[in-house]
Amino acid sequence: MDPEIQKMREVALVYLDRSGGLQKFVHDCKKYNDSKQSYAVYRFIISINPSDIAELDATLGNYILHNPLQAAQIFQSVCFVAIKTLSLIEQLQTEAQISILLKPTHLPPLPSYVLSLSTYPFNYTSQRFYMSEGIVIAMGTVTKYTQGARFLCTEETCPFSEGRFRCIRVHCPGATESATVRTDFVCSLCSSPLQEDMKFRVLGDKQIVEMIDAKILNALKGYSIDNSHFRIQAFTLFLRDELANKMTIGNHYRIIGIPACVQNGLQVTACIEVNSVQLYKPNGPSSISENFKYLLSLTSSSCWRFTAILANIFASQVVPPGTYNTLKLAILLSLVQTSERENADYLDLLIMTSDTLVIDRLLNYSLCLLPRGIRHPPSSDIFPSVSKDKHGTGSASIQACSAVLAKGGICYIGDLSSYKKDKLELLQSVLESRTTTVFIPGKKYGEEADQQVTVSVQTNFWCFVDVDSSSKKHIQKENFLIGQMDVSLIPVNLVDGFGLLIYNEFPSCCLSSPVVHHTLKKAINPEAMLYKVSQQFRTQDYEEFILFARNLHVVLSSEAESLIQGYYLASRRVRRDSIHGSTLSASALKILISLAKAHAKLSLRQTVLEEDAVIAILLLESSLTLKHGTSALCVAPNPVFPFDLTDENSLQQRDIYLMQCHHQLLKFISAYSPGIHINSHEE
Repeated sequence: MDPEIQKMREVALVYLDRSGGLQKFVHDCKKYNDSKQSYAVYRFIISINPSDIAELDATLGNYILHNPLQAAQIFQSVCFVAIKTLSLIEQLQTEAQISILLKPTHLPPLPSYVLSLSTYPFNYTSQRFYMSEGIVIAMGTVTKYTQGARFLCTEETCPFSEGRFRCIRVHCPGATESATVRTDFVCSLCSSPLQEDMKFRVLGDKQIVEMIDAKILNALKGYSIDNSHFRIQAFTLFLRDELANKMTIGNHYRIIGIPACVQNGLQVTACIEVNSVQLYKPNGPSSISENFKYLLSLTSSSCWRFTAILANIFASQVVPPGTYNTLKLAILLSLVQTSERENADYLDLLIMTSDTLVIDRLLNYSLCLLPRGIRHPPSSDIFPSVSKDKHGTGSASIQACSAVLAKGGICYIGDLSSYKKDKLELLQSVLESRTTTVFIPGKKYGEEADQQVTVSVQTNFWCFVDVDSSSKKHIQKENFLIGQMDVSLIPVNLVDGFGLLIYNEFPSCCLSSPVVHHTLKKAINPEAMLYKVSQQFRTQDYEEFILFARNLHVVLSSEAESLIQGYYLASRRVRRDSIHGSTLSASALKILISLAKAHAKLSLRQTVLEEDAVIAILLLESSLTLKHGTSALCVAPNPVFPFDLTDENSLQQRDIYLMQCHHQLLKFISAYSPGIHINSHEE
């Protein structure tokens, strides 16, 4: 025996003993022994810390990292000797029956261990461990594969025809099913055909997953500040046994695995046999820019000024400061109210506009401030679809879509009036439940029964409706209430599903002079900085600000909660008719809380104050007025920005106006919801 191999076996035994792996191995053996059943293959998972084992013996550490299949044979020999010496599994006969899977806890943080599928060439020939990361864009259903099988020689006089475990086939990383089980194997002793002993076949779970580099998100934004070009290619992952169903479609993962090539007919596919899976969550920025800090200190005397100035100067690269303030505030609130957490607060926007070009540019620009901002291409599906797996298994594969790829971000759908009724109904269902169900017919995909897979949709939706085009497609109603808009082109329940309905300030027939000048100057020189504020508060500053603000954990104060509940109950009593009851949807309370929390985050506070609740109520009341007409609260058409913000005096006037709105709101609650006690501060 090679003395170097013998030394590595001794080191492997020492490592197993010191790391606790030997104790776990004995426990796993006990499970097999207690079953009293003979298997063709006994599978064991051994966790390996490359740093620790390299300290014991650098040769073995290097062997594990760069020759993992051969290193597994060293641990196989050690485990076989341990089983025989300690009599751990009585049924075990040969060393070939032991299948060892080495799982490194991590890889060295060096470029040579990182496999990037957006760079060329893709080194898939060296069967060693690599680390890679990406987003899951397709997932197959879980099917079976052969972990191992026993074969017997068909020649009766051959010693290998006896019922011993001499001819064992075990699955290797990247191997297809035919590499483990087929009918043309021959006996190594007499060259006679081998026949599988079916009762000893060991089956495991297998799942095929498609992953793509996270850079794909930049290509799906529809507009990008980064003009660099890159190559993107999806790649196939094989998840086996304990890793099946460990991934979720749309999530970002880091994996450790062994690359390989799988041949399906004339097609060769580069794939990775996954060894370990870890959910990847990038850390957000730890602070905001100095200019934002200075602005926050200047406006500390008022709870409303900071967000007012943020909205006023936001997106000055696309629209002039001071225009579309209500819409820009709503966009900022929606951006900071994005999260990948379960049961998160969502804030969806539906915009009624006749300035589709300007609004589209503004929404596209805003998308790029988040890592997961997806512009939905009309030619593809908004929600997951099912197709046949392309690797020849015939099983179903669930394909990701715009809504799933925008997980924890924004899915910008575009003009709703261009979508058919069935698509709108599906969108309404998703807005209500935040899930979508994918139906997989069993007969079509080789399964015994039909399946239904529920996919979580954790994103905010942005849409708009072109008022000019929609008015030509249908007959408008005549019996409108004061302040109400005609939104009859879109189903009423779908409109109610959106958190805010916004009508932008400038109709196309009379665009404001600043917007016209801005558009003309940008057309002449797209790279020009037209305003000083664009240099002081750059796009990158807003990116960092939003990522910082959305990670804040905020809680409702008792005063804000009472104000929100009081308004909600009063509005349910005021907004009702004799036929349908209350016109206020059941989701209105959630929307109010989400708006208030978003305004607190945007103000960089961790407690939701009454002032946040006032902004939330005014925005929702304005939205309800557009849907159902004005109520007894009777807010102004543009209640959050009643006039232009040009200087400190105008900010002071706005504060006085919002205080009056707060006082009016308290009167409204006391009149229509007298049972609610409001703890308000004295004027």
